[in-house]
Amino acid sequence: MFGIELTPEHPVGEVVDLGVLAESEGYDTVFVSSHYNNRDPFAVLARLASETESVRLGPGVVNPYERHPVTLASQTATVAEASEGRAVFGIGPGDPSTLKNLGLEGERGLRSVLEAFTVARRLWRGERVSHDGTFTCEDAGLNFDVSGEIPVYVGGEGPHMCRMAGKHADGLLFNGSHPDDLAWARERVEEGMQDRPDEHGEFDLAAYASVSVAADREAAREAARPPVAFITAGAAPPVLDRHGIDHERAEDIGEKISAGDFSEAFERVTPAMIDAFCMAGTVDEVGERMARVEEHADSLVVGSPLGPEVEEAITLAAAAHDR
Repeated sequence: MFGIELTPEHPVGEVVDLGVLAESEGYDTVFVSSHYNNRDPFAVLARLASETESVRLGPGVVNPYERHPVTLASQTATVAEASEGRAVFGIGPGDPSTLKNLGLEGERGLRSVLEAFTVARRLWRGERVSHDGTFTCEDAGLNFDVSGEIPVYVGGEGPHMCRMAGKHADGLLFNGSHPDDLAWARERVEEGMQDRPDEHGEFDLAAYASVSVAADREAAREAARPPVAFITAGAAPPVLDRHGIDHERAEDIGEKISAGDFSEAFERVTPAMIDAFCMAGTVDEVGERMARVEEHADSLVVGSPLGPEVEEAITLAAAAHDR
């Protein structure tokens, strides 16, 4: 997979145009990110389904707290129907900084993600499902047939989530841009795959990488500040330690994001954070980092911010990947 993440912080039509451009530049999968403070990802995916021809399409990633998991299964199945079988399901524990604003910060967990996509798979097979766990449903079912197979990609970076994905999912969207992090993720995934049932088939470890590419190196690095702030705020202590990042500074960034003080949070981002959590720089620099990451990952998703000029960055990131 060579995918791209589009963030619906722009009007729906603009995001759709970016997805069409990405398809023309050779990306084979388009994920649309899901945060309550941006446009709805499924509205964008519906438009993309009608305006693209070959790319796989899916949320990247939804969580099972803001919407009922059965609803998520139905929405993703609708994308499959609209795209004639091109859907992919990205599901994870959610971003802690934004979930806090919804009073859901205590809801995140591995079990809820596993239960959500396990039930979704049963619904997509046409089963009626009753479930009583982290969520409840009674004799739930879809009143339409699902088009094609829908791969499940777990979005996460914790050790238990990586192992769970390796055992149960079709792939892992690992939020990482540094080869050291992907090497660590590969080890955790392989631990989970030791108990993987044969019927699950092959597994895809995808580096869901923050990328910021431009002809101007410093412009690319400056554009990386917003996503790096969010990644830093959500990074586990061992990840911060791996890259020598101060815990208190990372916590301060998270507090500012939760309070809506985004400019202050972005200003607190350091060069070391950018180096750790983003592929930022020129085409050659980003291409070199992509190659190093793909020594450990099976595939790559080019994620936010893409670059200071988004349309240009989509083209440049594809060129970097093809080096």
